[in-house]
Amino acid sequence: MVDSQYYLPNDIGVSALDCGEAFRLLSPKEQLYAHYLSRASWYGGLVVLLQTSPEATSIYVLLQRLFRKQTPVQLESVAAAAGLGPEEYQAFLVYASGLYANMGNYKSFGDTKFIPNLPKFKDLVWHSKAFQDSPSEVEALWNDCSHLLYSLETKQKQLGLGDKGITTYFSGNCGLEDAELAQRFLDSKNLSAYNTRLFKTKPVGEKRCYEVRLASVTGVKCFHSFFLVDYAVFTVCRGDYAPLMEKVSQNLEKAKAYAANENQKRMLEEYIKSFTFGSVNAHKEGSRFWIKDKGPIVESYIGFIESYRDPFGSRGEFEGFVAVVNKAMSARFARLVSSAEVLLPELPWPQAFEKDRFLKPDFTSLDVLTFAGSGIPAGINIPNYDDIRQTEGFKNVSLGNVLAVAYTTQKEKLTFLEENNKDTYIKWKGPSFEVQVGLHELLGHGSGKLFVQDEKENFNFDQNSVRNPETGELISSWYRGSETWDSKFSTIASSYEECRAECVGLYLCLNKQVLSIFGHEGEEAEEVVYINWLNMVRAGLLGLEFYTPESKSWRQAHMQARFVILRVLLEAGEGLVTLSETTGADGCPDAVIGLDRNKIHTVGKTAIQKFLCKLQVHKSTADVEGGRTLYEGYSAVTSDGSHDFLKLRETVLLRKEARKMFVQANTKVKGETVELLEYEGSAAGLIQSFTERFSEDAEELETHLLELSSHDNFLSHCPQEGGVLGHIK
Repeated sequence: MVDSQYYLPNDIGVSALDCGEAFRLLSPKEQLYAHYLSRASWYGGLVVLLQTSPEATSIYVLLQRLFRKQTPVQLESVAAAAGLGPEEYQAFLVYASGLYANMGNYKSFGDTKFIPNLPKFKDLVWHSKAFQDSPSEVEALWNDCSHLLYSLETKQKQLGLGDKGITTYFSGNCGLEDAELAQRFLDSKNLSAYNTRLFKTKPVGEKRCYEVRLASVTGVKCFHSFFLVDYAVFTVCRGDYAPLMEKVSQNLEKAKAYAANENQKRMLEEYIKSFTFGSVNAHKEGSRFWIKDKGPIVESYIGFIESYRDPFGSRGEFEGFVAVVNKAMSARFARLVSSAEVLLPELPWPQAFEKDRFLKPDFTSLDVLTFAGSGIPAGINIPNYDDIRQTEGFKNVSLGNVLAVAYTTQKEKLTFLEENNKDTYIKWKGPSFEVQVGLHELLGHGSGKLFVQDEKENFNFDQNSVRNPETGELISSWYRGSETWDSKFSTIASSYEECRAECVGLYLCLNKQVLSIFGHEGEEAEEVVYINWLNMVRAGLLGLEFYTPESKSWRQAHMQARFVILRVLLEAGEGLVTLSETTGADGCPDAVIGLDRNKIHTVGKTAIQKFLCKLQVHKSTADVEGGRTLYEGYSAVTSDGSHDFLKLRETVLLRKEARKMFVQANTKVKGETVELLEYEGSAAGLIQSFTERFSEDAEELETHLLELSSHDNFLSHCPQEGGVLGHIK
């Protein structure tokens, strides 16, 4: 029997993201600007299929072919004729909507593979109109993906590098050693890994050979060829995802005509340059203009952004979002920004470890119109370029309509809490999470200094006076030249930084001024604090779902971070946090986690204060060894000690609730106006939204996707002495 964690349950939550009122309040010019940015985002979002797994593209195209010919309602009778019962057909719809929502067949939150919970998938395909009309094409698609569609071989259960899982950021014959070698090469040539993939090709004599692919429209075959050390050759090529990058650039060019100001125009020009020529520097320039575009009515960001799903932690997954300002909630965040300079000194590290000057960012609450990629977060702090964030600034975004529906919980599905806490938890989880998101994004990701010695040998700190608060000694390590946080801390960078930001949120939510900014005073404020901390320790327990014992690896950065925090608070002792194994009313294993609210401001605050300072010191000083030892120590999931976390993991898996999926609207130009197309919050509604999203050029687009997937040649596992050399057009 297949473990249920590899299926999406038939009763999975599916919610429509409501942005109708916000969109209709836009001017015609703003609606057109939002429309073309959305189109660029959706075309770029298809890149994620090629960044996820070898079979994801073929599955996506197969589903698109099925649903273009017959709607979910029409296919229901086909399913019955093929011998599928109602539950099996629902399982098919859930799988299809999951593929669309995650833009691939691995969960965006957790990186676990999910497979169809029905054995008769092929029967349904063979009875469909798509097969009747084009049997050879559909059969070829099925043959391309059918084995991997269901395969749960150990390596294919999760994303990872080498023996630890599947990745298409690297060719199948790459391992950690290859990734580290490539990073040293990229650093030596001052090239960013954000928009790249790495292919290990056929060796030449004794030299290992690699192809670094840059995402771009232009397909100049090779523009650099270097020897590194004396045993490896790197060739750098443009043209990865070229047809998709062209669609992105074309729509950004159209959006330019409706830009509200010069900053937006210059931003789009630089993005177009970046996607055309594969230039991360151009994207950074675009990000600089984006930062300068203060308080836009229509906010957006697009590109290769978050590195969570690159097993090495350096390459960005494509995402693009378009959203409209929620003025009421944005006013609260604006007050938080105004208070930042007063709040930052409250953080538990010396002033020298804080940025020389706090660059007040935009911090707005937005209602999402479009979020293309593998998933939708609750908040964002971008850009991720360290050099820009440190000296020029950043923006914070809270996604209000996502928060409104993503974290609602039914009492009967609320696990691992004492019964007398559940009503309070449900009442205050939303308000407390709003506070945590604000602090996490603005003062978490926005705080802390990196000590750097640049290419000209200049230091951004005083070597003769700045001391490590943990040891009392002068600073002895720092970032050099083109080294970045991601390149130095690589595989732990994302989770470590999320943990640091979460700790900042926990620490500063104890501040009465912060709570007042969000409208919470007196007893109400204490309820917000209590539920924020309780939610964090519960999330730490839930995080065990995202740990893989076989490879001793974590599959989700945020959940690893929350487990680490749980460990820190358990270690604090004095009854602050309790975790007990029990038996549930159903007779199955259960667990209960408790938090003593009277000890949060004392025992809890002290524990987070000390841990947070250590996290920042290792980060500031580029102390990779110390940072890894600390973080990986708390990340370890074992049966030793006072809690059997491996056993508790089984309990968490037994009682887990699937993460919700979102249905997003489409926009369509009719004459000189833009029409908003909204869909019901169901699996069928999600499927319909994707079928209509690319209806105008579906066949051309699918042909390009299949060609790109074929060129990657990931479906054949290359031997170590062989290689993969994609032909880039």
